[in-house]
Amino acid sequence: MINGLSEINTGSILKIFKNIFFTVAVAFFISSCQDDIEKVRVITEKNNLPIETGYTIQINYTDSGILKARLFAPLLERYTNDEKYYTEMRKGITAIFYNKKKKVESFLKAKYAIRYDREKRMVAKNDVVLVNYKGDTLNTELLNWDEQTQKIYSDKYVRITTPEEIIIGEGFESNTDFDKYKIFKIKGTFSVKK
Repeated sequence: MINGLSEINTGSILKIFKNIFFTVAVAFFISSCQDDIEKVRVITEKNNLPIETGYTIQINYTDSGILKARLFAPLLERYTNDEKYYTEMRKGITAIFYNKKKKVESFLKAKYAIRYDREKRMVAKNDVVLVNYKGDTLNTELLNWDEQTQKIYSDKYVRITTPEEIIIGEGFESNTDFDKYKIFKIKGTFSVKK
């Protein structure tokens, strides 16, 4: 038995120990990387959490003390970090726009909206309906509201229904009162018979 042990090459034993050490080191390294990946994921998820969440919210937008719009949302989530600052309304919005005399000029409803707070711009999506005081109705899937220029616009399919006609086009621009508007790439105009 002792003779058999002495015949084992010490170089082979060192090779075996090196392989075991290497395997343990790789396993340790992989497990520590997984821990780091988990830590990065947790930190990243924290940055994607809203800093504020509100339910059944009403927001008033004013300019120089004059009420410009009133916004209602069943769920409002505000996000911020170094790169972005926005407010998301995933369960839809209703917005009422006012003129200088505090009279309702138009009404907006959408199933989703996001407001880019730094840019003072809002995007409404999914079954967007805009109605003005004359009863003209805009239907589209995407509508942008630029608060600085007081313009609303879309580059998507639009349908405007007035008491006299239905106009279908691709692209649209208007003032926030929705009483002066342009439709781009008109696809058709249909008279409404009374």
